[in-house]
Amino acid sequence: MAMNLMLMGLPGAGKGTQAERIVDTYKIPHISTGDIFRAAMKNETPMGLEAKKYIDKGELVPDEVTNGIVKERLAQADTKDGFLLDGFPRNMAQAKALEEIGKELDRPLTGVINIHVDPESLMERLTGRYICRACGATYHKVFNPTKVEGTCDRCGGHEFFQREDDKPETVKNRLEVNIKMNTPLLDFYKEQNLLHEVNGNQEIDKVFADVKSVLDNL
Repeated sequence: MAMNLMLMGLPGAGKGTQAERIVDTYKIPHISTGDIFRAAMKNETPMGLEAKKYIDKGELVPDEVTNGIVKERLAQADTKDGFLLDGFPRNMAQAKALEEIGKELDRPLTGVINIHVDPESLMERLTGRYICRACGATYHKVFNPTKVEGTCDRCGGHEFFQREDDKPETVKNRLEVNIKMNTPLLDFYKEQNLLHEVNGNQEIDKVFADVKSVLDNL
C-alpha cells in the first residue's frame, strides 16, 4: 500500500528533523508547500504563474491556487508509492480539497502524524535563543548556555540580544495562531481515523522510533 502521509506539529516541535528522517527511511518525496511553490514558479507551470501574481504583490495566495499547485505536484510520477505532505493543508477548505484531489488522482491520505509538544515546552524551546552582539555566536538558555554566565564562549563579549522572532510575545502569538489553525484539522483527521499522535517531547531518536512504529503498522 502506498504511504501517503501528512505531517503536522507546532513551530519548534521538530517537524523538519522528522520529515528528513521519514523521507530518507521510506524513500518517498517530501512535498513541502514552500518548495513546490518555488519550483512551480521557476518552471512557470500554469498554477506557478498564477501564484506569482499574488506573491509579487505581497498578497496571500488563495486556496484554489495553493490546491492547484499541490495537485500538480501530486500528479507527478514519483508520488505513486507515497509522499510526505508538509505545510498543507493549513485550513479546512484545503483539507476538503486534498480529499477531492486524493480521490481524483487515486492518492488518498493513509496517515497523518502529529508531533505533539505542549505549548509551554515550545515556549521554552523557542524563546531560549540569544545571540552575542559582538560576534554573533548563538546560545540557548536551556539547551546551550554560555559556559560562564553572561560571557560569550567565543569572544568573551558581555552583550547579548534576542531576535524579534524569538521574543516571548512574538512566539506566544505565533503558537496561538498555529493552535487555532491546527485544532479543526486534528479533529477532522481524528474523525477519519487517520490521526496518529507522537510525543515530541523526547530525544530526537526516540521521537523517530515512535514515528517509525506508527508507519510500519499503517
